[in-house]
Amino acid sequence: MTVSEAPNVNRADCPSRGVLEHVTSRWGVLVLAALLDRPHRFSELRREVGGVSEKMLAQTLQTLERDGFVDRDAKPVIPPRVDYSLTPVGREVAEQVWTLTRWVESKLDDVFAARSAYDSARAV
Repeated sequence: MTVSEAPNVNRADCPSRGVLEHVTSRWGVLVLAALLDRPHRFSELRREVGGVSEKMLAQTLQTLERDGFVDRDAKPVIPPRVDYSLTPVGREVAEQVWTLTRWVESKLDDVFAARSAYDSARAV
């Protein structure tokens, strides 16, 4: 992508694809949604986001921090205390994915019905 070209997620070389992947990954969505309520410590986030491994949570937080969505606040105390919170742009994207997650939850019955119909049609 050249500087004069506007971002277009449909182009293979558009850097927006990587950012989109970060915020819409399974763990990215769940971390962003969890941080909407309030800042969390690492261990709190791990409990909040069920099923995420320590390694994946650390990688996800690092990626979201690098993209400017999450702020990591390490306090110089013993034991170490690190809080994660959303930046202003992180709050914007978190609100967007939060809306998507609520929509998905509200449509689960429709999705399961569609899957059942699809599977039944294929089984014949």
